[in-house]
Amino acid sequence: MDLFDKIKSDRGPLGKHSDVSEGYFMFPKLEGDIAPRMKFRGKEVLTWSLNNYLGLANHPDIRKVDADASAEWGLGYPMGARMMSGNTKYHEELEGQLADFVQKEDCMLLNFGYQGIMSIIDALVDRKDVIVYDAESHACIIDGLRMHLGKRFVYPHNDIENLEKQLKRATRLANENGGGILVITEGVFGMSGNMGNLKDIVALKEKYEFRLLVDDAHGFGTMGATGAGTGEEQGVQDGIDVYFSTFAKAMASIGAFAAGDKDVIKFLRYNTRSQIFAKSLPMPLVIGGIKRLEMLRSMPELKENLWKVVNGLQNGLREKGFNIGTTQSPVTPVMLSGGVGEAAALSYDLRENYNIFCSVVIYPVVPKDVIMLRLIPTAAHSMEDVDETIRAFESVQDKLNDGVYRKGELAAAFAE
Repeated sequence: MDLFDKIKSDRGPLGKHSDVSEGYFMFPKLEGDIAPRMKFRGKEVLTWSLNNYLGLANHPDIRKVDADASAEWGLGYPMGARMMSGNTKYHEELEGQLADFVQKEDCMLLNFGYQGIMSIIDALVDRKDVIVYDAESHACIIDGLRMHLGKRFVYPHNDIENLEKQLKRATRLANENGGGILVITEGVFGMSGNMGNLKDIVALKEKYEFRLLVDDAHGFGTMGATGAGTGEEQGVQDGIDVYFSTFAKAMASIGAFAAGDKDVIKFLRYNTRSQIFAKSLPMPLVIGGIKRLEMLRSMPELKENLWKVVNGLQNGLREKGFNIGTTQSPVTPVMLSGGVGEAAALSYDLRENYNIFCSVVIYPVVPKDVIMLRLIPTAAHSMEDVDETIRAFESVQDKLNDGVYRKGELAAAFAE
């Protein structure tokens, strides 16, 4: 059989909708300056789909630093991987500041978040080691696990009792093989919005020998008294052995970092293959990162404004009877009941008739009978934006309950 025959006959659970969804529900184009209100298909919409938590993406001070750094350095400098020819004092300066901010001894810059966490997992473990991980871990963690040649055990999301069972299994196997144990979880889970139970996981270190890797992409800059993340929020930052985050959320940029003890970070610098064999992070992104971190540290009002909007949105939705699950973070999932066709019709109605743009999440990310509308509040949103959105959600909820979205042509086109 030709390798591509199966691609033509089966485009996958999301790809099967591409003929009717591409360009609208999948791969949509939001245009204009990054802000709560942008253009979609020539029409202004109130958008809740940007991971711009602190509103830095289009902040004038950030825009100026990005532009000045690009003009001074260009996008090419430095050329080469950092180990060979691409290191600079600015890369090292940003690493030092990040390590200090997240309360770790040292830090390593990474080019991308998704690639970064995969590479960190690959570098930390070998075939003798055992990984234990949360079942709701992000796709980047799962892809990192696929690279692991040793054994791995999964525990149900935040189920500490089951985690302990898996640690017992992992301990026996690690002792037999002469390996170690790595536990992986997220600080804030990007779909549900709830926190990983880091406090109870760290407490298990008193009974079991393991190291803890935390992907805190959604917690960095948004959680904790200073914004240092979910470990700070739960008072166990020192119990996280490798702290990982991306710049793609609160920092509104490109890049990532891993922080931990000096000897661990030195090992990663010499063994993380995606960094050893890849071009260094371009200088404008590094200079921009330094400025973003400076603002994150010196402007607590950014996080305060974010949480004002978060609390207004989440409390307002709860008061109107909406199910937003167990979120403990800015991530705000709104769970409704309906199939794929109803999800498409409802989302179309929100965008075209209420001018609200938010991500709609369907099977296989959520169960078949669930429609998740995922909202990402930011410091740039206003309480007027919140009120407008809640009113729109009330209206579409009524239509969903009345079966309106089962009757339209668009719903039929998306029907399973």
